[in-house]
Amino acid sequence: MKLMAIHENCSGCNACRLACAIVNFKEVNPSRALLGIDARFPAPGDYRVQLCDQCGACAESCPEEAIVREDEAYIVDSDKCTGCMTCIEVCPLGVMFEQPDSDIPVKCNLCGECIRACPRDAIVWAPTQKMDVA
Repeated sequence: MKLMAIHENCSGCNACRLACAIVNFKEVNPSRALLGIDARFPAPGDYRVQLCDQCGACAESCPEEAIVREDEAYIVDSDKCTGCMTCIEVCPLGVMFEQPDSDIPVKCNLCGECIRACPRDAIVWAPTQKMDVA
């Protein structure tokens, strides 16, 4: 599975970001979230949810092989990571983050708390499609 945004449903309330920060960092601080919400001003009420699509560009670029796939998500192995932040630079969606109190980058781990917290179904699970190779 992967996360999918339905941008038209997003009100910009940040409940998803708050839940993410609480679950993943034990902090009531939406700025710590592993996803983003962009307000598209000047259009009122136009928001874009920024989610990791688990493309693997971060893992491919990591010189230490510190980003590994576990189940459906790429996870940063903090024991192997040297903090070079190459993964942040190459992320095509800008959803690898540097946290203020850490030299280890972070990204979505597909915990699903954002889905549970969203009151408007702006973030949902979407099945991943596997391509048949003939």
